[in-house]
Amino acid sequence: MTQKSEFRAAILSLSLGAFAIGTSEFAAMGLLPFFASDLGLSDPQAGHVISAYALGVVVGAPLTSILGAKLPRRRYLAALMAFYGLVNMLAAIMPGLASLTGMRFLAGLPHGGFLGVAMLYAADALPPGQRARGAARVLLGLTIANVIGVPLAGWMGQSIGWRWGFALPGVLALASAWAILRFAPRVGGNPDARPWDELQALRNPRVLWVLAVGAIGFGGLFSVYAFLTAAILATTDAPAYVVPLTLAVFGVGGTLGTWGAGRMTEALGIDRAAYVSLLAMALTQGFAALAVGNWPLMVLSSFLIAAGAGLVIPLQTRLMDVAGSAQSMAAAMNHAAFNAANALGPFLAGLALTAGWGWRAPGIVGVLLTIAGAVAWTLALRHGRRAQAAAATAG
Repeated sequence: MTQKSEFRAAILSLSLGAFAIGTSEFAAMGLLPFFASDLGLSDPQAGHVISAYALGVVVGAPLTSILGAKLPRRRYLAALMAFYGLVNMLAAIMPGLASLTGMRFLAGLPHGGFLGVAMLYAADALPPGQRARGAARVLLGLTIANVIGVPLAGWMGQSIGWRWGFALPGVLALASAWAILRFAPRVGGNPDARPWDELQALRNPRVLWVLAVGAIGFGGLFSVYAFLTAAILATTDAPAYVVPLTLAVFGVGGTLGTWGAGRMTEALGIDRAAYVSLLAMALTQGFAALAVGNWPLMVLSSFLIAAGAGLVIPLQTRLMDVAGSAQSMAAAMNHAAFNAANALGPFLAGLALTAGWGWRAPGIVGVLLTIAGAVAWTLALRHGRRAQAAAATAG
């Protein structure tokens, strides 16, 4: 096997892990009615299963970074994926709400650590000018999951039982763990690494500013996406196939947007690429608000909001520049920030809906959050320039 083919196999093994994570995270939302009915739960009770996963991501990001600081990245990534596969399989076979919620919390623990370090691993394997492209290749697995994995898991959950919808990503994760061990390059760990040094990332203002941009700015995407299918059902007479079509189209848009974001970041630079992404997000979320009541336009808006949401790539690339020796922690916390956005956006959109703003409210909330994210990015850049100037003066 040539060096180029070995690199491709390694990237595919990492992308398969991202595919398993995307399938597990988003399919759980579609499986909710089925496991709620089977376990005799109300929808709010079943919703705790979804929230448990997001909480696991936030807790697991710093925890896995500390525990894996000295490990070779290949073994670290394979171990995280093997654990992810195991707990998903346990979620598929264990009875009752408590065990399912517990397994979903545990499944969230490796999420940020795996995706963050996998993107670093791929980025470091390419020349400096192509780092964003390497990170994007791994993230494509996450977006493609919304095109293939999530609909497949949903079909399995509806046709042969919801437990199969959790078993599928479990099997995929175990396959990814094997492939990582088989194909990823053997690079030794850092024996001098001090695990607690990773926590320094959480004391670095430049890192925290970037994380704030993700947690706020990406809330707009989730505010729209969380209520999009509900808005279609409430405001249109769309045929039954429109809801799964909307979800699949979202995945296609995300895949194309992630692919394009890597190249845009290389072409425009990190600063301008982030602004372009934020502008695209605001425009597409505004379109989503205007499209309410017209299901063909709402399906189109699903594609556009995903295609325009490439912000994760310039943010991840910026973190590589400012995190210093705490690369793993910063990369993992980037994904924790996006899960915080996944909580913030729907929460604020829900408040607006409760206040009687109507089904255009999620799009309006989305635009406001994206504008807030742009303000945070401006402040982050200003702080970075001041820090560089202070360092130059001190030098």
